Amino acid sequence: MIKTLFPTFVYYAPLKSKDLGPLNKDLKKESLKIAEIDEQGQEWSEKNYPGGFTSYGSMAQLHRFSSTFEELEKEIDKHVRKFVKHLEMDINPKELKMTSCWVNIMPSNVTHSMHLHPLSVISGTYYVQTPKNCSAIKFEDPRFDSFMASPPRKHNAKTHNQRHYALEPQEGNVVLFESWLRHEVPKNASDKERISISFNYDWV
Repeated sequence: MIKTLFPTFVYYAPLKSKDLGPLNKDLKKESLKIAEIDEQGQEWSEKNYPGGFTSYGSMAQLHRFSSTFEELEKEIDKHVRKFVKHLEMDINPKELKMTSCWVNIMPSNVTHSMHLHPLSVISGTYYVQTPKNCSAIKFEDPRFDSFMASPPRKHNAKTHNQRHYALEPQEGNVVLFESWLRHEVPKNASDKERISISFNYDWV
């Protein structure tokens, strides 16, 4: 008998079942405007996100002052509660609150290196614009630093046996994962901008 122990779950679903168009249109418009006017974010991005733009270092609580992003928060709340239920966390899902929310604009050839979101519980991304050939989000097995002499896995190994997994983003979808899960966004191979909104939920 072989048991599956200590699995790593990633939640992926459409943000809304219908009427997404107006919200997504407004989010795109505001995201591009923020990239245009956020001088502090431009400076931070120049040092930490070469070639791209993120408001992470400047405007990271967009849900606090924009009604559009507040509406996004309300929709994401529903998905977070479903994910928490699946994870069987021994908390009231309403105790998890969105504490940060920021824009990412990734032009062609821009990358976002491997990282995690320390001190948060659930993190994720909503995809505003995902042109053809744009980057996937790539997750790393959290046991990676403990493999030692473990042989590599076959190229066509089943998903649960892979060391990395790339999830292709789709406009209008949201991805959630526990904040300790390392991930990256490889080079954007599209000639158009990949636009996303990332966020963290903390136990408050």
